[in-house]
Amino acid sequence: MSDIWAAIRRWGLVKAIGVVAVVLIVIMLLVVGGAAGLAWTNTEKFCISCHEMRNNVYAEFKDTVHDRNRTGVRAICSDCHVPREPVALILRKLQASFELYHKAVGTVDTKEKFEAKRYELAQRVWKRMKQTDSQECRNCHHEGNIDADLQKEESRVQHEKGKAEGSTCIDCHFGIAHKEPKGPLGPRDMKIHD
Repeated sequence: MSDIWAAIRRWGLVKAIGVVAVVLIVIMLLVVGGAAGLAWTNTEKFCISCHEMRNNVYAEFKDTVHDRNRTGVRAICSDCHVPREPVALILRKLQASFELYHKAVGTVDTKEKFEAKRYELAQRVWKRMKQTDSQECRNCHHEGNIDADLQKEESRVQHEKGKAEGSTCIDCHFGIAHKEPKGPLGPRDMKIHD
């Protein structure tokens, strides 16, 4: 600490204040720029800017209940695929940055390649959603606001059964915004180990 004060005395108070001001401005720019970048990468326009997403999963999403419905409430990609909690959001964005490698090498750049990887990609999403108890669903579908009396009898029974068994939304509600992948297991059958 005494070294710091000696340096301040050598540089002079004005220079020290100038350095502190520059450091604070850089930090502020990084924070604001980072927040703007996170917000921009959560937009639908960003998500479908590459043809792999636009021509595959986004094309399937069009006219589903999450795209068009009687209430006019519409989900976008980030509503279901990006957590809202700050730490989880940043971790998911870091994970997603590794997907740029696959963009560069063309892992799913054709419909055929995408279909060949669909089940593997779906399993990753299902695993994430099971680990968070389908928090992405619960961000919009608030359990306290669901009126069981307005549900069909079969739906009400299944929801009660799922709740009793400790199921989460994705265990049953998959393949509703995107085509259901062909594979041996659905989310309900997946065992998740943290």
